[in-house]
Amino acid sequence: MALEITQFLLAAQSPDASVRTEAEANLSRFQEQNLPSFLLSLSVELANNEKPIESRRLADLLLRTLGSAATEARHTSAQVIAKIASIEIPKKQWPDLIGSLLTNMTEPDRSASLKQATLETLGYVCEEISHEDLVQDEVNAVLTAVVQGMNLAEHSPEIRLAATKALYNALDFAQTNFENDMERNYIMKMVCETAISKEVEIRQVAFECLVSIASTYYEKLEPYMQAIFELTSNAVKGDEEAVALQAIEFWSSICDEEIELQEYGSAESGDSEPPHSRFIEKALSSLVPMLLETLLKQEEDQDQDDSVWNLSMAGGTCLGLVARTVGDSIVPLVMPFVEANIVKPDWHCREAATYAFGSILEGPTIDKLSPLVHAGLDFLLKEMKDENNHVRDTTAWTLSRIFELLHCPASGFSVISSENIRQILGVLMDSINDTPNVSEKVCGAIYYLAQGYEDAGPSSSLLTPFLTDIITYLIRTADRTDGGDSKLRSSAYETLNEVVRCSNVAETSNIIEHLLPVIMNKLEQTLQLQILSTDDREKQGDLQASLCGVLQVIIQKLSSTDETKPIILREADKIMTLFLRVFACRSSTVHEEAMLAIGALAYACGPNFENYMREFYPYLEMGLQNFEEYQVCSITVGVVGDICRALDDKVLQFCDGIMKLLLNDLGSNELHRSVKPPIFSCFGDIALAIGEHFERYVPYAVPAMQQASQICAKIDVNDEEFMEYGNQLRRSIFEAYSGILQGFKNSKPEVMLPHAAHLLQFIELVFLDRERDESVTKAAVAVMGDLADALGSNTKLLFRDRAFYVEFLGECLQSDDEQLKETATWTQGMIGRVMVS
Repeated sequence: MALEITQFLLAAQSPDASVRTEAEANLSRFQEQNLPSFLLSLSVELANNEKPIESRRLADLLLRTLGSAATEARHTSAQVIAKIASIEIPKKQWPDLIGSLLTNMTEPDRSASLKQATLETLGYVCEEISHEDLVQDEVNAVLTAVVQGMNLAEHSPEIRLAATKALYNALDFAQTNFENDMERNYIMKMVCETAISKEVEIRQVAFECLVSIASTYYEKLEPYMQAIFELTSNAVKGDEEAVALQAIEFWSSICDEEIELQEYGSAESGDSEPPHSRFIEKALSSLVPMLLETLLKQEEDQDQDDSVWNLSMAGGTCLGLVARTVGDSIVPLVMPFVEANIVKPDWHCREAATYAFGSILEGPTIDKLSPLVHAGLDFLLKEMKDENNHVRDTTAWTLSRIFELLHCPASGFSVISSENIRQILGVLMDSINDTPNVSEKVCGAIYYLAQGYEDAGPSSSLLTPFLTDIITYLIRTADRTDGGDSKLRSSAYETLNEVVRCSNVAETSNIIEHLLPVIMNKLEQTLQLQILSTDDREKQGDLQASLCGVLQVIIQKLSSTDETKPIILREADKIMTLFLRVFACRSSTVHEEAMLAIGALAYACGPNFENYMREFYPYLEMGLQNFEEYQVCSITVGVVGDICRALDDKVLQFCDGIMKLLLNDLGSNELHRSVKPPIFSCFGDIALAIGEHFERYVPYAVPAMQQASQICAKIDVNDEEFMEYGNQLRRSIFEAYSGILQGFKNSKPEVMLPHAAHLLQFIELVFLDRERDESVTKAAVAVMGDLADALGSNTKLLFRDRAFYVEFLGECLQSDDEQLKETATWTQGMIGRVMVS
């Protein structure tokens, strides 16, 4: 931890020699005894604006520690300087830092270790700050020092490694330099030369630079692609795995860029054509064979661990991206490899062939793939009996890909028919008893097979005769004890959920009704488990979470029709009692799943859910106060909305407590910001439920909404994550206003009149934002209609003074989105009625 050293630093500058000597001795002793703490104390001093300028100036000796003989001291100093720089440079409070560091690189008498530490520092600084924080002259000087540091002839491997790492972090700063042909050529020449260094670690970082350049400067790569292809090809074929993986990652990054250009490029670039260089298409005939070769480099036990990342996995992933990039063109390049290897005695060949086939199923058209899949399906089903575990594992994965991508009866195409469904399910039911890793992939195949029948009309009847067997096998799989961790069990229950969710309820309600007590009994059994350790508690929590998840899906399915809802209502008391007992376990995962299931039960029970509120309310309060596990808090907020819709005005007796907690949540700096938008939406739900009684909360809720709208006005458009949050916040504020306005409409609309001008101003601000999300547009248009509808002629002057709404509605009426057009038409009618009143 940092110590208070201000007095020592000031004393070290005293005119009194004895005071100065003693202070210097104290500082030296501190440095020798605990260097990291010493550096941290100096950094705190340097970064604290309230400290005396004299002590902060002396703390600048931190920079000198970069020249220390101790490697650890240099490394720690580099990190500390970068952390301080991240605070000071954006505020222009350390203007000479970059100059001081660059001096270390240009002065001839500076040691190699100092240069290495300086390059390390420059790299960390570039990682910590934004490219907007440096002027172009500083960027040029940094890049020059870094690229020169990579020079083989002049520097040691340690300096070159530090320089290459620094370049990796500085690439974002180089936009202007990449626009200049000469500067770009020099940077690319140094990176390519460094990629063939003797030292493995330097080669690896050089390829990492190429990966970053691929995504940041894609449009500038054309002149270098031939050289890069040779570099990557040689690395993949013969270099160390760490280097080869980065070489493959380069091509994956190129695919990512080209996929994005194909999907979004035209929309984003307006009239100008996106700079699509079609590098993958041009390299295809050489790139695909290179990737196919990597598939044969499997590790013996890679099927036992999904987190393994090796050449084979990277090559297959890249092959899949290539397929998405070029579509049909990849098929004739891959199928000869598949056909040549699928029947070879060596399992490596059979597994590679299957992996290759599974990897190219997304991208090519159905017309191109259909004959191949129809022809290969029989073979794959037989391959589920292969003697080798790897082959069976990859085959099950490939089958799940086929069912995910080529089984969609609702759109008129499926590889599954009445002729082959019995054979397919027979193989899957048999193979679900295989080793845990294969069984888990089989669960995935069943998951997508069931999912294909969602909203499939009469086609979904194909699955009905097999449903009882499928459910039996999945429950048996979930009960297996040989899975090691709980991954197989989770997969089995997730698949069971999907099977129930996508089944044809008219035909399967009887089966699902029989499943309900089975799952309830299993959940009850978890409450009797003996808990002797944290591990036991965790396993109990995971199992309860899975079972609560299944109950949620069953409740939703059976309550979706009037004919089957009584099944849930009959069992509601028992179900709710179980959930309340589960809450007593206090595991957050369970809390989440049980909360979601209670939300579903509230929807099913409607006003009768009031019977459970007294016992449930303490857990609702606990959920709303769970700042640490914020997902629990967020889900609980959603359940409050479900309960409001179920109980309507019967929720009033609990609203004082709920509103107090929600307002506390909004005011908390501890609570994760993602929970705050759902809270505003929840205000709307509460207001709709209790109508005029919401008046008592308006003085607290509306100012909070207005304050949040001011945050929306300050959104940084360059920060994607914050932009997404801003969209959620704006949408939820509009939803809150809509709910409140509709709640007051028939009784006390005048309550919202003082806030109408602020709301219209906020809508106009959103209208002026051309980057707004479509869901925000819909919510803004809807609340404008609600304002006119609820307040009537009282808003005439407001709308007359803010005529932006005419253009806004005109824009929405031109939209391709039918729902938006419908909402805009309704809003236009509401405002029109006001204006002629």
